[in-house]
Amino acid sequence: MADTGAGAPLMVVVAWSEQAGQVRELPLELAPGATVAAALAAAGLLHACASGRLQCGVWGRAVQTDAPLRAGDRVEAVRALQVDPKVARRQRFEAQGKRSAGLFTARR
Repeated sequence: MADTGAGAPLMVVVAWSEQAGQVRELPLELAPGATVAAALAAAGLLHACASGRLQCGVWGRAVQTDAPLRAGDRVEAVRALQVDPKVARRQRFEAQGKRSAGLFTARR
């Protein structure tokens, strides 16, 4: 992405999920040199991230709240996973049974 200049405001998006299946996005215009904490504060999510209820990242990568932002960044505040996805898949597979799931169900 091209440099927008020293005095130009940063355009970022803050995304978060309050409950499963729901994602909210808020486009923001921040001062140059803004951090993740500034974006979260502008969206009203800083307390939730500071308390550990939500984890923050930029474009899916975990970052600290003092990380600087660049124009076009997507700041994400996400809930912690309840179950490891690999464990959940294994449990679903065991519940379905070996014959009714998997790549080779059509071959009998």
